[in-house]
This record gives sequence, C-alpha cells and structure tokens, in this order.
Amino acid sequence: MGITKTQNFTDEQNELALLGKAFSHPARIAIIMHLLKSQQCINSHLIEELGLAQATISQHLKELKTIGIIQGTVEGTSMNYCINPVCWNALKKKFNELFDQFEDPTGNCC
Repeated sequence: MGITKTQNFTDEQNELALLGKAFSHPARIAIIMHLLKSQQCINSHLIEELGLAQATISQHLKELKTIGIIQGTVEGTSMNYCINPVCWNALKKKFNELFDQFEDPTGNCC
C-alpha cells in the first residue's frame, strides 16, 4: 500500500479524517455510547459491559483519549473516564458543518 500523502489535503480535511478514525471500530463506538449513557465510567465497568479483555479496552480508551474525545482521572487503582465536553462539542460542530453542506432539492442523485 502506498504512503498517505496528507500534505495534499487541507488541515480541515486531515483533522476530520483523524477525528473520524476514532469512530472506526465498533468497540470504540460501544465505549462512547456507554460513556454517553452513564455520564462517567470506571474502566472495570467497561470490561463487564463490553465483554472484552482489559488490554483491548485499554487500547481503545487510549485511542479515544489521544484524540481528546474522552478524558480520565485516576482514583486509587481505578481509572474513571467521561466524554470531554469541549472536544465533543467541537467534533459535533465540525461534522455538522460537513453534513450540512449537502443539499439535494430534487431528492435524487446521480
């Protein structure tokens, strides 16, 4: 496979692609949905909820945290996670701006 030439794309396109990557695995979607529903989560609850190994969940949490969608705090031996509201709202705004660009007055395409 060839090298991705990200320099050929705008900063906005690269940023949207990077943010979209965070949603590219069903386990990450399940984690996000669980955090949205519960408003907060202890890592061990995710293991019970999703039925995945601790290491697997930790990898997905790391991806989501790296991109900024979630944030976490350490309490003793537990790690608590929640949605990062600032990042979440910025993400929602960026994707809504993209989706809102589509207008199909005829209801047909192609």
